[in-house]
Amino acid sequence: MKCPFCGSQKVRVLDSRPTDDFSAIRRRRECEECSERFTTFERFQSPVLVVKRSGEKDAFDRDKVVRGVKLALKNRPVDEQDIEDLISSIEENVQTLGPIVRSESIGILVLEGLKDLDGVGYMRFASVYKDFAGIEDFEREVKLLEKNTSPKTRAKKDSKSE
Repeated sequence: MKCPFCGSQKVRVLDSRPTDDFSAIRRRRECEECSERFTTFERFQSPVLVVKRSGEKDAFDRDKVVRGVKLALKNRPVDEQDIEDLISSIEENVQTLGPIVRSESIGILVLEGLKDLDGVGYMRFASVYKDFAGIEDFEREVKLLEKNTSPKTRAKKDSKSE
């Protein structure tokens, strides 16, 4: 472990404990050179192979999911923590699907998560993932999205306050 402040490898662990959801180990560390303290998180990862549409197998790469989600949500008013929560949820679901997962399953997890998070991000991702050829594909997908999304409710005005 290298100190993120000075680069020294003389780092000691001060405290270790599981995170609240038990998905990782939180370690509080201190650099023996510069005395700075920092926190690291260790997560268990079993190797997952992803079977692509071509039949080729590749190791699951969280960074590919991160890039796809962030690209779909670029310039959208979505909180960074919500994005991280979505990506972590997708990663956890992929781990539970087994040692071999079809890429389509990962794409569906991303679409389902984006649908709940941001409709525009969902459409952006869907247009690439589902290989939209024209405006008809967008129209069809919007209709599906509207069908599966409950209408937003307006806040009712309190008649006493008027």
